[in-house]
Amino acid sequence: MGIIENFEALLAKGQDTALLRFSLGNEYLKKGEIERAVAHLRAAVRLDATYSAAWKALGKVLTERGALQDALETYTCGIEAADKRGDKQAVKEMQVFKRRLEKRLS
Repeated sequence: MGIIENFEALLAKGQDTALLRFSLGNEYLKKGEIERAVAHLRAAVRLDATYSAAWKALGKVLTERGALQDALETYTCGIEAADKRGDKQAVKEMQVFKRRLEKRLS
């Protein structure tokens, strides 16, 4: 049984947490399963709106998917979440990603 199967089994047992969804999102991203990655990362930020790593990962996936406006909005939310948590490094990183997207969109 692989890591994704293990995580999915935990989810099936009702252990739906932001960390589990974040982990699933990252594993699906590694496999190139973008839609599944997006779904799990969106679930992670729904479960914990202050989970800055999940916001950052979701923004990255949306950018790779070509959903640039959605990624821009995601980074905006992620910056706010990280700022509330005092996660200054995540704020800085997402601000850089957001500026790059704004340049691409202009």
